[in-house]
Amino acid sequence: MMRQVITAMNRKLLRDLWNIKGQLVAIIFVMASGIMSFVLSFGVIDSLELGRDVYYDRYEFADVWASAKRVPEGVKEQIAEINGVAQIETRVTFGATVQVEGMDVPATGRILSYPDEREPLLDKLYLKSGRLLNPDEEDAILASEAFVVAHQFTLGDHIDMVVNGKKRSLKIVGIVLSPEYVYSLGPGALFPDDKRFGVFWMSRRALEAAVNMDGAFNNVALRLSRDANVEDVKEKLDRILKPYGGLISFDRSEQMSNWYVENELTQLKTTGTITPIIFLCVAAFLVNVVMTRQVATQRVQIGMLKAVGYSNAELAAHYLKMVMVVVVIGSFLGLAGGVWLGSGLLNIYSQFFRFPYLHYTYSVDIMILSVGFCAAAATAGTWIAMKQAADLPPAEAMRPEAPTEFKETILERLDIDKFFSFLSRIVLRQLERRPIRAFLSAVGVGFALAILVFANSMTDSMNYMMDVQYNIGNRETVLLGFVEPRGISALEEIKLMPGVMKVEPLRDIPVLLKHGHLSKRTGISGIRPDPDLHRVLDQSLKPVDVSGGGLVMSRKLAELLGAKVGDMVDVDVLEERRPQLSLPISAIYDEFMGIGAYMDIDRLNSLLNEGPVVTGAALQTDPNWNGPLYQNIKDVPAIISMAIMVRMREIFEQIMDENMMRMMAVYIVFAGVIAFGVIYNTARIAFSERSRELAALRVLGLTKGEVAYILFGELGFVVMVAIPMGLFIGYGLCAGMVAALDTELFRMPLYIKNDTYAYAVIVVLVSALISFYLVWRQVDKIDLVAAQKGVE
Repeated sequence: MMRQVITAMNRKLLRDLWNIKGQLVAIIFVMASGIMSFVLSFGVIDSLELGRDVYYDRYEFADVWASAKRVPEGVKEQIAEINGVAQIETRVTFGATVQVEGMDVPATGRILSYPDEREPLLDKLYLKSGRLLNPDEEDAILASEAFVVAHQFTLGDHIDMVVNGKKRSLKIVGIVLSPEYVYSLGPGALFPDDKRFGVFWMSRRALEAAVNMDGAFNNVALRLSRDANVEDVKEKLDRILKPYGGLISFDRSEQMSNWYVENELTQLKTTGTITPIIFLCVAAFLVNVVMTRQVATQRVQIGMLKAVGYSNAELAAHYLKMVMVVVVIGSFLGLAGGVWLGSGLLNIYSQFFRFPYLHYTYSVDIMILSVGFCAAAATAGTWIAMKQAADLPPAEAMRPEAPTEFKETILERLDIDKFFSFLSRIVLRQLERRPIRAFLSAVGVGFALAILVFANSMTDSMNYMMDVQYNIGNRETVLLGFVEPRGISALEEIKLMPGVMKVEPLRDIPVLLKHGHLSKRTGISGIRPDPDLHRVLDQSLKPVDVSGGGLVMSRKLAELLGAKVGDMVDVDVLEERRPQLSLPISAIYDEFMGIGAYMDIDRLNSLLNEGPVVTGAALQTDPNWNGPLYQNIKDVPAIISMAIMVRMREIFEQIMDENMMRMMAVYIVFAGVIAFGVIYNTARIAFSERSRELAALRVLGLTKGEVAYILFGELGFVVMVAIPMGLFIGYGLCAGMVAALDTELFRMPLYIKNDTYAYAVIVVLVSALISFYLVWRQVDKIDLVAAQKGVE
């Protein structure tokens, strides 16, 4: 007997699954999209963090670094005696101009010494190809992989460099990666430009001879013991190096490459955590609502099964099997798709995060959590609906559910029902009598629209940020940096170069800003009081006055220092004589990229007891003269860096495209799938719930068009209510994301174009029309006799 019961119920299960196959497919894809985004995002983040940690550990990434002018090698012993220092590596580093054939824009390089008798103790190199340096090898170098790939160099190629004023031709014998330069930045650059900046390693003795550093070093790296006090070590290290022109030491949190890597991972973690959680919650909510209503449509069948002897437990098992079909298929597609997409996305990130070990790692805990969350939501929805039907006596359950209330509608009480047709009154009466169901349907569609707004808004914010940064704020076309501070007369030489239309002076100094117990290492930029090119803007995009004599500070930097307008800030200048200043904050402005401060260039030079000195220049140039201008700049040894703003924007767009925007593109696809799945299920279930009622109206003489009006009028009203709700929810999600992406590297503006709202609304409306059409085909096929008889 039990075998016959199971067989009969299983046959019913297969028949039910086939009858609602369209809805099941939509539910499965909604669930799969939520799980897929969750597994994809957390898998990529976990893989990147694991790749970073393994790289840093295996290749002895240092804990503290410091630079100086020239330090005798004997001082190394004093540094080694500092309590907490476990390992020490002294080095020579030097800047170089790199002359690459076919490049009209000069490239710069950073050369580091490589020990002659052993491998480095800290910041070891990962050899990608070729070999390491031989002792005392003079004309050979190791080159960073990023620079080699950007220029398509191969082993054995020669690179011409100007080192300490002398041109040398150096042979590439090895291609390497360094944990110290995962993210390599040229002088004054905000983003890596692998074509215009490279890192190289040369034999220690050969580099010492080339830059007159025999028996000395100008850079040191330290590995600390686990119980070391980092701040105490840095303080003692600074004291030792101060007589030799030492700059303030820094730890991993301030090491340039690691700082950028950590900020990029933080941003990726934010977008890769918040977005999939939103998607998973929306998917779980929708699956819950859909399964609740889907089982509710089988109320009559549940009553009949109870009447012929099936127990509540047998009925529960039957409908839970239906849920399990959805959960198993949706989970399989979501998990498989998440792993597949995650592996592909990680390959893209490997071009940006240059870790030697980067393999896609998926967490079983994350998989169990995502599947369990959706399964619990679906099971809860099914159980609630099934229990409501099963609690009724069989005779009661077999009757169609009666209207909940028999009373005048709001329209009738307001005496405005006469302005509506009888069909419209039926639609509005149905909505008023089942407000919770209508509201939940509207919430579901609203969330579908909201995630469309949310996914597409990131592109709007990025484009707006770039327009402000590179077109409105920084209107120069070329930004130059000098090897060392020069007199203002140096700008006269630049003005005479071909194609130069306007020149503005810049004075940049590295500083340590302190306010109370808080401090931050950054820079102060001196600009003209009335700049036309390199400008500081307020929230309304109007220039900020820097002539007040104090600091004009970015809002993010002020937050990090806990400072406000009018507060005094202690300034430790980290160059030359290292004077200490105390300056008021005269204004705070909003800046999207980096953290910095500005002030009047004349006031800055006066405080430093220097004459009219500049460290760089902002140029407005004629693009028709780019070739001759760049050649002239290459021929000036005093110019160490040149940033072309068009190129900087291209690099920024490329970086955003390679990490954040690619993931957002995947989310946009998921959002579209969820939107259509939600609307189609809402329409299809509404038809299932009212098929007998619609058939009765057809028997009474209503046409197919009038019946469709009743059904789709209700759904259309739900969609219209959902649109403003979804736009509001979408705006809230975007505001939350912007707040979460507030990092030191860059801040996202809250900017959503009308086109984005329009796109989301159009997708929802088109999805609604397609869903209505698919359901209309079912309306057109209603068997009036069968529908009146009910389900047998």
